[in-house]
Amino acid sequence: MPPALRPVLRRWISVAYRGSARSCPCCGGSFRTFLPSGHPVRPDAACPRCGALERHRLLWLYLAERTDLLTAPARLLVIAPEAQLQARLRGVPRLTYLSGDLQSPLAMARMDLLALPCRDRSFDAVLCSHVLEHVADARRALAEIRRVLVPGGWAILQSPIDTARATTFEDPSVTRPEDRKRVFGQRDHVRIFGRDYAELLARAGFEVRLDGFAREHGPAWATRHGIDPAEDIVRCIRPG
Repeated sequence: MPPALRPVLRRWISVAYRGSARSCPCCGGSFRTFLPSGHPVRPDAACPRCGALERHRLLWLYLAERTDLLTAPARLLVIAPEAQLQARLRGVPRLTYLSGDLQSPLAMARMDLLALPCRDRSFDAVLCSHVLEHVADARRALAEIRRVLVPGGWAILQSPIDTARATTFEDPSVTRPEDRKRVFGQRDHVRIFGRDYAELLARAGFEVRLDGFAREHGPAWATRHGIDPAEDIVRCIRPG
């Protein structure tokens, strides 16, 4: 962070802690507001204590309310773990937890999503959030996720979706980071998913369920937890 911005951030954090209008389920903290974050900057986005963003808070609330992952024995694989959730998930008593990534120091094991070093049918659940827009071959990555799930097992596969696009756009000829930022919106993105995202997942052999979990709770609940009420949870089940 540029030194000139540090005093501004300290003032934001000081103000954020003076109240309880916002609640972060990832760390249990209460705040007046969440902090701005992202490029472009989103207001009311990051938890002042743990740094959890909208997607982290939504996912944790969903796991706690709509799954038994936090209460029943299960084997979980997390692709590209994020600090905001990893510590809590590793602390779940009956959860056998493994995280993997090609480069992240947070990961417990080095893994390539295009060739997971895991046996067939070895996990009950997989979490893969904001990853598929980065990998060279999304279809192969989905096949790998399906392979390591037990029949009846499920994966949460969240990705940014451009709802203005009917179909997913990718162009393998765009390789330079500056060109990818111009074409795909971020230097390390290789595609933009469109409204056909669920269809792509279904063609990979999943039973796809779009869960309007946040909308069902209403706008006041969404505002309190700082999440996007329009975002669906994308739950993909390997058919039994």
